[in-house]
Amino acid sequence: MASENSRVILTVAETDEVDTPIATYVYSEQKTAGDIKGKGRIDVISGPDSIQAFSSSIAGLLASRAVLQGVGVGDAAASPTSALLLHILQDSSGRIATILFAHRLGTALEPECKMYRLAADVFNDVAMVLDCLSPLLRIRSARVALLSSAGVLRALCGVTGGSSKASLSAHFAKWGNIAELNAKDSSQETIISLLGMLVGSLVVSHVTSVHATWAALFLLLTLHLSANYAAVRSVQMTSLNRQRANIVFSTLLDSDQELDLETLICGGRDTQDTPIKTWSRLYRTLRPEEVARRERIFERDGVLRWIPESLSSSQPVIGFCQIGGSLQDLVILMMNQRSSSSSPDLLHGLIRLFSLEAYVLFISHRANIPQAFIVLKKGCTPVQQLKAWTHALLVSRVLSRRTEEHSHLKQQQQHIFNIVTISYTLDFLNQDSRFERLYVQKLVEVGWDLNIAALETRPGRRITISSSS
Repeated sequence: MASENSRVILTVAETDEVDTPIATYVYSEQKTAGDIKGKGRIDVISGPDSIQAFSSSIAGLLASRAVLQGVGVGDAAASPTSALLLHILQDSSGRIATILFAHRLGTALEPECKMYRLAADVFNDVAMVLDCLSPLLRIRSARVALLSSAGVLRALCGVTGGSSKASLSAHFAKWGNIAELNAKDSSQETIISLLGMLVGSLVVSHVTSVHATWAALFLLLTLHLSANYAAVRSVQMTSLNRQRANIVFSTLLDSDQELDLETLICGGRDTQDTPIKTWSRLYRTLRPEEVARRERIFERDGVLRWIPESLSSSQPVIGFCQIGGSLQDLVILMMNQRSSSSSPDLLHGLIRLFSLEAYVLFISHRANIPQAFIVLKKGCTPVQQLKAWTHALLVSRVLSRRTEEHSHLKQQQQHIFNIVTISYTLDFLNQDSRFERLYVQKLVEVGWDLNIAALETRPGRRITISSSS
């Protein structure tokens, strides 16, 4: 880069046709004593994707050499049959892990594609470390278990990396050219991997001692994960998953001057005859690029955080939320909160309260932390799912503050407070169609795509309600 005596004149950022960063060119001039016009130079800063692929290729060669040593290459007493059986065991365990992982977390890969894309590289790098540890184990059974674990991690890397990459490709393919994007990405990875193998062959031939191998491995893996972390952080998703919904709606609600949390804590408010004021246009709506700078790559599942713009993303948890749950789980949750004889009446009351909504929301408490449970009705749209999540976030915010002031209340009284808060916050969101007419419109204006359902991380259930005359 330019030195202290240099002056940057021009910076050019180069991307492909879908705005994927490739390189940055910096033109600067450096003047020396007596020079009228400085000498120009151009510095090229490559993108992190090439760096991480290059370092991963070299680290993979070091791990492969360790595996070959572990199975007995160069040992006259080693059996080819043993090496073949080990390969079969690794492959079988990896396939089983792929099936189980896809069944358990398949629906979470798209909403949390950034997290699982980075997790894939963590799985792969840990597998390399296990491979390098295998020659150090003298007990054969322990070595087999270690290499099998590495095979499982590589299988998890394959399913998480491939699935999350498909979601990211759909995000970057702004013109619908997913096939072209994948073809170019594959060719780029092939070229980088080939270059990495050529350089890696030189590294492997010169790095022979144990200490040098581990030093080179950790250096390469650190470079690999650092570059990948930077690449994932730079992605600006336009869909609202759970974490991004927390950030966007807590900021939006916090800037809503019509929202009076103190009044809600004291028992509700009358919103029937209170029109939305004209200064509601001052609502603060975060753009996708702003949220990308504030969101975490790894976030707790189902957590609710109130993250206004003036505060950092490290705010304490105000509650948890499960969306898309079954009605049976809701009834069981109600029975745990109240006597079984009153649960049917409570369920009937909730269904009546949410008769005009596409969801049913119930709030319980665990260790004084609100636990929101959302049952979605059949035909619930992505926008209605966002409303359900926003409702749970707002209720949890009110109850988290109310719990501090009313910690002496009995469970029955706390339960009544919960139902009252659910009702009043629902009235607030429905006042003059506040959520649909204001919140949704402002989110669309700043670039959010609300037609993508990205809140459910597990296969959800839907209910249909029919009332008899």
